[in-house]
Amino acid sequence: MKYDAIIIGFGKAGKTLAGALAKQGRQVALVERSRAMYGGTCINVGCIPSKSLVTSAAEAALHADEPFEAKAERYAAAIAEKRRVTGLLRGKNYGKLHDLPGVAIYDGFGRFLSSNQVEVALTDGGTTVLEGEKIFINTGSVPIVREIPGLQGNPRAYTSETLMDEERLPRRLTLIGAGYIGMEFASLYTNFGAQVTVLQDGGTFLPKEDRDVAEEIRSVLEKRGVRFLLGAKTLRADGGTVVYEQDGAEHTLPGDAILLATGRRPNTDGLQAEKAGVALTARGAVQVDALLRTTAPNIWAMGDVNGGPQFTFVSLDDFRIVLSQLTGGSRSRDDRSSVPYSVFMDTPLSRVGLTEREAAEQNIPVRILKLPAAAIPKAQVLRKTDGFLKAVVHAETGKILGAALLCPESYEMINLVKLAMDLDADYTVLRDRIYTHPTMTEAFNDLFAL
Repeated sequence: MKYDAIIIGFGKAGKTLAGALAKQGRQVALVERSRAMYGGTCINVGCIPSKSLVTSAAEAALHADEPFEAKAERYAAAIAEKRRVTGLLRGKNYGKLHDLPGVAIYDGFGRFLSSNQVEVALTDGGTTVLEGEKIFINTGSVPIVREIPGLQGNPRAYTSETLMDEERLPRRLTLIGAGYIGMEFASLYTNFGAQVTVLQDGGTFLPKEDRDVAEEIRSVLEKRGVRFLLGAKTLRADGGTVVYEQDGAEHTLPGDAILLATGRRPNTDGLQAEKAGVALTARGAVQVDALLRTTAPNIWAMGDVNGGPQFTFVSLDDFRIVLSQLTGGSRSRDDRSSVPYSVFMDTPLSRVGLTEREAAEQNIPVRILKLPAAAIPKAQVLRKTDGFLKAVVHAETGKILGAALLCPESYEMINLVKLAMDLDADYTVLRDRIYTHPTMTEAFNDLFAL
């Protein structure tokens, strides 16, 4: 079977590119290993299901005095709602491409035979070989599973993907890893009513963040009931119980479930990239240049698999870069400025640009502006006053270099800061805007007036 383009993976970049090329009259083959993954990681096992649970958890937190049995019922209902949402979106994503002339969807595992041939082990049995003029790798990422005795095959050990499909609320949940995924899950499971303990090997909590931001996050989560054990090395597990070492002593932490929240890695397992002349990096990502071209001239890699920031919106921008090349444009990775991100905890953190520490390391003269969330009228209305807003502004030029927003609705607010930075606007542009009231965004009037 010959095609103008073969896309391996039904993620954000892949599905969007498939639709765009088909509408241009090209014949496209889209290969997806699992029918449960139409639409990619975000829709099925990442952003959307976790945010559905975050929403349900916030509602559950309003009933904190309920007995555990009632909390467990709320949790089971939240899992059912999560499945409804992901199933709906999965079906819509499949339908958009299945009904589009020019797109052929192959259910099965794809691997390279050469730089223009992909063999697909079909889900329903048998194999087929596809030949493509251009090939695009969009296989995403998978959870990192550390080799800790007692975790492999342990029915009470989960990744972030599998825990979200568990219908029973654990009374005691142990998180191994205190990164952003871990903090989001710690927050939502605490809100559901689980007793959450976080184990982290290192002694510095959220080392990428400024200390004031990291300590405020820890304080907020501890007030919600999360327990942190830093400098705690996990030694082994037995069912839901973890044995760890801290300060030279061995400790036992009983529990009902274990979440491995130790990050994600590019998914190149079984791809046979070497047969296509596609090089991988030391971390196992597909090696690409600024145009997302691999070491094979007719193959590109988009999304998490190319080792870039693991965000759906970055995957979408990868699509734009690739489509630009195919249509005579010049868009590249070099055109990107600071990439924002949000951690959907309760209270949410959103960040973009430089931290205060990074600016100091680069000897950039800055002004640090801070405003407590409690000073914002809308935060008082929401009765969510933990956290603060922090901006890093160049002391001489007045340009916004970065911001950390730890406050309600920060995931919406950060996009306005990002826009101002992209437009190279002076901080006074955000300071002097007219905003609706009462909103969280109007806090920029006060933050940038300090």
